[in-house]
Amino acid sequence: MSASPPLRHPDGKALRKAALAYPDTVEDFPWGHSAFKVGGKKVFMFMGGDEDGGFSCSMKLPFRNEEALKVKGAKPTEYGLGRAGWVTFQFSAKAKPPMAKLTDWLDESWRAVAPKKLSAAYAPPAPPKKRKVS
Repeated sequence: MSASPPLRHPDGKALRKAALAYPDTVEDFPWGHSAFKVGGKKVFMFMGGDEDGGFSCSMKLPFRNEEALKVKGAKPTEYGLGRAGWVTFQFSAKAKPPMAKLTDWLDESWRAVAPKKLSAAYAPPAPPKKRKVS
């Protein structure tokens, strides 16, 4: 699989930054997409840029996947991951993703795979600031 285009969407960049802020998180690049892993082992988010400037991301949502699937552009993740609660979100270059919800779901996804001791010791991060629309 070829590498995904660079991440250009401001909200995609903000979500990437939020993922990297979690303790013991590393970014890896299997299959040409970013994979954010706890301890370099367990993936909690996949992310990639799109040719049109949009982005997609997939998160493990064991508790609120049904809620997440109601977002425009959301679907169960392929390759059988959807059965385990994974949800993929697709946003165009002009989309205004629901960042408060995405960062909340990012936290759920990280906690779903992080060691319990690490998860218990880390308070959820503050939601990102809204970007200015020019």
